[in-house]
Amino acid sequence: MAITHIVEDMHRNISRAPWIFGEVPPGRTRGITGLVYSSIRTVTGWVGSGLDLALAQLQPLIDAAGLQDGGLGRDALVGAINGVLGDYLAATGNPLATDMEIRRDGIRLDQAQKPRVLLLIHGLCMTDRQWRRDGHDHGAALAEALGYEAAYLRYNSGRHVSLNGRELSELLERFIEQSAVPVEELAIIGFSMGGLLARSACHYAALAGHRWPRRLRRLIFLGTPHLGAPLERGGSGLQMLLNISPYSAPLAGLGKLRSAGITDLRHGNLIDEDWADTDRFDRSTRRPQALPLPANVHCAALAATTGQRAGDLNDRLLGDGLVPVASALGDDADSARSLSFDPEWQWIGFGMNHLDLLNRSEAFDALQRALQAPLG
Repeated sequence: MAITHIVEDMHRNISRAPWIFGEVPPGRTRGITGLVYSSIRTVTGWVGSGLDLALAQLQPLIDAAGLQDGGLGRDALVGAINGVLGDYLAATGNPLATDMEIRRDGIRLDQAQKPRVLLLIHGLCMTDRQWRRDGHDHGAALAEALGYEAAYLRYNSGRHVSLNGRELSELLERFIEQSAVPVEELAIIGFSMGGLLARSACHYAALAGHRWPRRLRRLIFLGTPHLGAPLERGGSGLQMLLNISPYSAPLAGLGKLRSAGITDLRHGNLIDEDWADTDRFDRSTRRPQALPLPANVHCAALAATTGQRAGDLNDRLLGDGLVPVASALGDDADSARSLSFDPEWQWIGFGMNHLDLLNRSEAFDALQRALQAPLG
């Protein structure tokens, strides 16, 4: 029944909300639609076949969302569903499962047109088109300012980070090889989970002998939980991400159906060995294998905190609302596990939350500075 409530809430929000970052409208569906959901609730009282039924009900609603805002609402909804249930969707062959693609303006991009490429990798429950927030898109603005070609990765954020990392490495190998012009420089910005995905891809590229890392010059982490996201354990961080859109807000009720991607965020898992043969819902203090930053790549770490200054109550207890500052900076109490970012290339934005990193001018300035850093 809970699943059906969620689907009904999605239907209501899709039909009433004017924009993917709008307010969540009150009330339930009415008329014939309300009767349909009332009937479904009567026969759907448990997860399993009930989940499959509920997902089946979503398909026409998702298609309808694409008619309202050029597909942005559809993308946001599908991205949220994949973040929460993406591993299940992939395992069951559900058509809602998102395929990994490099894209721009919502269209697949198979090859680069410029010698300098900036790849942006989104976070959990998001899509490539959600880099634009409050009218600002870091990728587009940085491309214009610095002469990069901006490209955006779309992926199923509910899958294990390591599975996505391996697939990204293979995708980048093809992308570089078939580009219209030789790619001389690749820079990557990973937001939140996207940064973990980038590190995982570098690891699997080394194992496979891929050549694209030779083009990788800069790797910038934007609010990435290198040491894990403690608030995932309580579900509040996930709810914050889901509630950014009225289309995805009802999915906050699915806290107990956390995907493999979500549980990977708990500790910052990067490789198969971090989760294989373990119970991913185990609340133990198990830690993933320590992986260093890629060699010969300029790396920078950007963090945010709701605190107004270092060490105040919000800074110590909340961080940016999802990722603690120490985690975003890879600063572990165990020096052997610390990522050892150059202090010059660590940045903290005060008085901002996790999602503010996507559009605050201070964060943009820090990104631009990192992309202009001299290469050794």
